Amino acid sequence: MSRSPTRSGPHGCRTSSHPREIGYAAARVRATTSAVRESLVSRLHLVALTAAGGVLVCRTADGRMFLPGGTKEAGESLDALARQELAEEAGAELVSPLRRFAGYEATSSLPRPYRPHQPHPVAHWGYAVAAARVVGPPTCPPDAEQVVEVLALDPAEAVTRLADPDPLHAGMLRLALAMRLVG
Repeated sequence: MSRSPTRSGPHGCRTSSHPREIGYAAARVRATTSAVRESLVSRLHLVALTAAGGVLVCRTADGRMFLPGGTKEAGESLDALARQELAEEAGAELVSPLRRFAGYEATSSLPRPYRPHQPHPVAHWGYAVAAARVVGPPTCPPDAEQVVEVLALDPAEAVTRLADPDPLHAGMLRLALAMRLVG
């Protein structure tokens, strides 16, 4: 497997040299495996692993698939964010500590942050691995995206199923596999 060149970005992050434009967020992102301060993380997604080794993947009514996670609220810890998003999007609970392993350094082209409390113009979209257990249906609030199915997929199948609808999530899951955090 070849490695893409890296550079040191803002905040000392090790980043890939191949940025990707993310239209819906008006941001340019670069993958990074550097640890960053929690205060720089604006979003967190989870590679949530079941006891049988499956990865939890959420599906909406329109067929979109993604790893559970979301945007950090003012004053919210990453642990609290992970717990809330797992319950809302996957009907699951954490059964192990989070292990942050990578993310995207996101540089926004917007004049203001998405939410006033978020770092701007550079933020970190974090990814973590944790064990999780599905305990019921998703508890999505009415104003949130509605998850209609939660799948526990073999990690390689999850990468394949996420690749088209969400290449960022697929890339981070592929990285977790390469780092032997999954599988």
